[in-house]
Amino acid sequence: MTTGHFEQKEIKTITQKPIPRGVWALGFVSLFMDISTEMVNSLLPVFLVSIMGASALAVGMIEGIAQATALITKIFSGVLSDFFGKRKLLAVVGYGLAAFTKPIFPLATSVGWVATARFIDRVGKGIRGAPRDALIGDITPHEVRGASYGLRQSLDTVGAFAGPLLAMLLMVLLADDMRTVFWFAVIPAFIAVAFLLFGVKEPKREQKTEIQKRMMIQWADFRHLGRAYWWTVLVGGVLTLARFSEAFLVLRAEDIGLTITLVPLVLMVMNIMYAATSYPAGSLSDRIGHRGLLASGFIVLIIADLILATANNIGWVLFGVMLWGMHMGLTHGILAAMVADTSPAKLRGTAFGIFNLISGIALLVASVIAGGLWDQYGAPVTFYTGAGFTAIALLGLLVIRWRYSR
Repeated sequence: MTTGHFEQKEIKTITQKPIPRGVWALGFVSLFMDISTEMVNSLLPVFLVSIMGASALAVGMIEGIAQATALITKIFSGVLSDFFGKRKLLAVVGYGLAAFTKPIFPLATSVGWVATARFIDRVGKGIRGAPRDALIGDITPHEVRGASYGLRQSLDTVGAFAGPLLAMLLMVLLADDMRTVFWFAVIPAFIAVAFLLFGVKEPKREQKTEIQKRMMIQWADFRHLGRAYWWTVLVGGVLTLARFSEAFLVLRAEDIGLTITLVPLVLMVMNIMYAATSYPAGSLSDRIGHRGLLASGFIVLIIADLILATANNIGWVLFGVMLWGMHMGLTHGILAAMVADTSPAKLRGTAFGIFNLISGIALLVASVIAGGLWDQYGAPVTFYTGAGFTAIALLGLLVIRWRYSR
């Protein structure tokens, strides 16, 4: 009776705690910046190939370098935000860089300009990610911290599929004028920066933290990252080799015959499925374990690759894209949970940094390989290769389960 009464009282206390205004502001920052970014991303692969005359290999290199840059930069930005104690400043720099690159896309006259804008945009993403997430922790009471992170992610996901939807509507209204659509993408980017500047206040710090006194990680610390952690990093890296940039999903749809006007539909379908499966998958993994559910995500990716390799109409392509989004929901959060579970608390930031570094390098390699295969042998071989890498990652996961069972 006492326990039940305590639980009811605790729930009541939690529900009465409001989510801070700053968290809402950061959520809308993510929403508007994602609208802007996905308006560009949903059209950029076709823009590069059809307007700029780029090859699939060039698209793969641009996307691989861009995405890898974002993951690798996160290692340094999180540490810097701890060292300087100025998380909002770094977040403003990151979002500001992304906003100021947006006008370059409609003005670009060569592949080089597009590549430069994409690179700087992803540097901005890498700079802002860790400080923003740490800032949410700083301004949020413990009782509503989970809800606060969930709110920001939810608003971020709304932007991820609202952006392609808005791009598709504008393509219809503007008679497939992609450059004008890119100009419209500039607006939400600067709205995001305004929300950050005027809607978020960073809490004052009275004294320096330990990391501000000593910003140093010693080599001896790495011995505390055990075999289970390194196996997780290896499996995550091989899986990243399989799931190359989503730009190739867009190119596959266009290759099959999807009109330029409807091309943004590809990322919209993917993000809707991603959003629909992420939370249920994470919640279920807490009850039944990570590895079995992660294995199901690998199997879904293999099926998606095989469908995309053999698709002969747009319906099958969109079905494959939908399964691709499902595999992301089944794997991204669970891999992050496995990194957290297999690393000590004092090195968790470093552990995620190493994981992001390996994933970033793998993504760069994967996108370049995918582009080269696409140019030399065609789209089917690209996706068959992705299925092969996924099978290798699945085998590695089974080895982990076998070692744990022993």
